[in-house]
Amino acid sequence: MRAHDIVEGVPTVTADDPVAAAVRLMARTRLPGLIVVDTRSVPTAVLPGTQVLRMTVPRSHQAHPSLARTIDEPHADLFWSELGDRTVGECLPDRPERLAVIAQDATLLEAAALMGRARSPLLAVVGDDGRLLGGVVLGRLLAALSQASPEG
Repeated sequence: MRAHDIVEGVPTVTADDPVAAAVRLMARTRLPGLIVVDTRSVPTAVLPGTQVLRMTVPRSHQAHPSLARTIDEPHADLFWSELGDRTVGECLPDRPERLAVIAQDATLLEAAALMGRARSPLLAVVGDDGRLLGGVVLGRLLAALSQASPEG
Protein backbone atom coordinates (compact mmCIF):
# COMPACT_ATOMS: atom_id res chain seq x y z
CA MET A 1 0.00 0.00 0.00
CA ARG A 2 1.20 3.51 -0.80
CA ALA A 3 0.53 7.00 0.54
CA HIS A 4 -1.81 7.77 -2.37
CA ASP A 5 -4.01 4.86 -1.18
CA ILE A 6 -4.73 6.52 2.17
CA VAL A 7 -4.44 10.21 1.30
CA GLU A 8 -7.33 12.40 2.45
CA GLY A 9 -8.41 15.79 1.25
CA VAL A 10 -7.49 18.23 4.00
CA PRO A 11 -8.11 21.94 4.26
CA THR A 12 -5.01 24.11 4.21
CA VAL A 13 -3.94 27.52 5.42
CA THR A 14 -1.48 30.05 4.06
CA ALA A 15 1.09 32.12 5.91
CA ASP A 16 -1.19 35.15 5.41
CA ASP A 17 -4.23 33.58 7.10
CA PRO A 18 -5.19 34.81 10.57
CA VAL A 19 -4.13 32.46 13.37
CA ALA A 20 -7.63 32.63 14.87
CA ALA A 21 -9.11 31.35 11.59
CA ALA A 22 -6.54 28.53 11.54
CA VAL A 23 -7.52 27.50 15.07
CA ARG A 24 -11.20 27.50 14.12
CA LEU A 25 -10.48 25.45 11.00
CA MET A 26 -8.59 22.86 12.99
CA ALA A 27 -11.35 22.67 15.59
CA ARG A 28 -14.08 22.37 12.97
CA THR A 29 -12.33 19.66 10.96
CA ARG A 30 -10.92 17.83 14.00
CA LEU A 31 -7.63 17.45 12.23
CA PRO A 32 -4.50 16.76 14.31
CA GLY A 33 -2.63 19.54 12.54
CA LEU A 34 -2.53 21.98 9.64
CA ILE A 35 -0.72 22.09 6.33
CA VAL A 36 0.56 25.53 5.33
CA VAL A 37 0.81 26.04 1.56
CA ASP A 38 2.13 28.78 -0.68
CA THR A 39 0.26 30.37 -3.57
CA ARG A 40 1.08 27.39 -5.83
CA SER A 41 -0.34 24.86 -3.29
CA VAL A 42 3.16 23.66 -2.40
CA PRO A 43 3.46 22.75 1.31
CA THR A 44 5.78 25.05 3.25
CA ALA A 45 5.04 23.74 6.74
CA VAL A 46 3.11 21.02 8.49
CA LEU A 47 2.08 22.11 11.95
CA PRO A 48 1.01 19.52 14.51
CA GLY A 49 -1.96 20.64 16.62
CA THR A 50 0.29 21.18 19.61
CA GLN A 51 2.25 23.75 17.60
CA VAL A 52 -0.96 25.44 16.47
CA LEU A 53 -1.93 25.72 20.14
CA ARG A 54 1.52 27.04 20.92
CA MET A 55 0.94 29.84 18.39
CA THR A 56 -2.09 30.96 20.38
CA VAL A 57 -0.55 30.99 23.87
CA PRO A 58 1.20 34.26 24.72
CA ARG A 59 4.98 33.80 24.79
CA SER A 60 5.15 35.17 28.33
CA HIS A 61 2.87 32.36 29.50
CA GLN A 62 4.96 29.78 27.67
CA ALA A 63 8.18 31.05 29.21
CA HIS A 64 6.67 31.27 32.69
CA PRO A 65 3.84 28.73 33.08
CA SER A 66 3.05 30.07 36.55
CA LEU A 67 1.66 33.20 34.82
CA ALA A 68 -1.13 31.10 33.29
CA ARG A 69 -2.30 30.28 36.83
CA THR A 70 -2.83 33.98 37.56
CA ILE A 71 -5.55 34.36 34.91
CA ASP A 72 -9.09 33.69 36.12
CA GLU A 73 -11.04 30.89 34.42
CA PRO A 74 -13.43 32.98 32.28
CA HIS A 75 -10.51 34.91 30.79
CA ALA A 76 -8.26 31.86 30.51
CA ASP A 77 -10.84 30.18 28.30
CA LEU A 78 -10.73 33.13 25.89
CA PHE A 79 -6.96 33.65 25.64
CA TRP A 80 -6.75 32.50 22.04
CA SER A 81 -9.37 35.01 20.87
CA GLU A 82 -6.94 37.84 21.69
CA LEU A 83 -4.71 37.04 18.74
CA GLY A 84 -5.78 40.14 16.90
CA ASP A 85 -4.37 40.38 13.38
CA ARG A 86 -1.54 37.89 13.88
CA THR A 87 -1.03 35.66 10.88
CA VAL A 88 0.07 32.05 10.64
CA GLY A 89 3.31 33.25 9.04
CA GLU A 90 4.10 35.47 12.01
CA CYS A 91 3.74 32.50 14.30
CA LEU A 92 5.79 30.00 12.32
CA PRO A 93 9.13 29.09 13.87
CA ASP A 94 12.16 31.03 12.64
CA ARG A 95 13.85 27.75 11.80
CA PRO A 96 11.22 25.36 10.49
CA GLU A 97 11.66 21.79 11.61
CA ARG A 98 11.84 18.97 9.10
CA LEU A 99 8.97 19.38 6.66
CA ALA A 100 6.61 16.41 7.02
CA VAL A 101 6.08 15.87 3.29
CA ILE A 102 6.06 12.57 1.41
CA ALA A 103 5.67 11.62 -2.22
CA GLN A 104 2.44 9.99 -3.31
CA ASP A 105 4.25 6.70 -4.01
CA ALA A 106 5.85 6.49 -0.53
CA THR A 107 5.22 3.25 1.31
CA LEU A 108 3.35 3.09 4.61
CA LEU A 109 6.66 2.32 6.32
CA GLU A 110 8.15 5.50 4.88
CA ALA A 111 5.11 7.46 6.06
CA ALA A 112 5.28 5.95 9.56
CA ALA A 113 9.03 6.61 9.81
CA LEU A 114 8.62 10.26 8.78
CA MET A 115 5.69 10.77 11.13
CA GLY A 116 7.83 9.51 13.99
CA ARG A 117 10.89 11.59 13.06
CA ALA A 118 8.85 14.74 12.48
CA ARG A 119 6.65 14.12 15.55
CA SER A 120 3.71 15.06 13.41
CA PRO A 121 0.34 13.28 13.28
CA LEU A 122 -0.20 14.74 9.80
CA LEU A 123 1.88 14.41 6.65
CA ALA A 124 1.49 16.38 3.44
CA VAL A 125 1.37 14.18 0.34
CA VAL A 126 2.67 15.79 -2.84
CA GLY A 127 2.57 14.87 -6.50
CA ASP A 128 5.49 14.85 -8.89
CA ASP A 129 5.15 18.62 -9.31
CA GLY A 130 5.48 19.22 -5.57
CA ARG A 131 1.89 20.38 -5.20
CA LEU A 132 -0.28 19.16 -2.37
CA LEU A 133 -2.52 16.19 -3.11
CA GLY A 134 -3.81 15.83 0.46
CA GLY A 135 -2.74 14.55 3.82
CA VAL A 136 -2.05 11.31 5.62
CA VAL A 137 -3.51 11.47 9.12
CA LEU A 138 -2.15 9.31 11.94
CA GLY A 139 -5.45 7.49 12.54
CA ARG A 140 -5.78 6.52 8.89
CA LEU A 141 -2.16 5.36 8.74
CA LEU A 142 -2.59 3.22 11.86
CA ALA A 143 -5.79 1.70 10.47
CA ALA A 144 -4.06 0.82 7.19
CA LEU A 145 -1.09 -0.67 9.04
CA SER A 146 -3.35 -2.75 11.30
CA GLN A 147 -5.28 -4.11 8.30
CA ALA A 148 -2.02 -5.15 6.70
CA SER A 149 -0.85 -7.01 9.82
CA PRO A 150 -1.18 -10.83 9.98
CA GLU A 151 -3.68 -10.51 12.88
CA GLY A 152 -5.61 -7.68 11.10
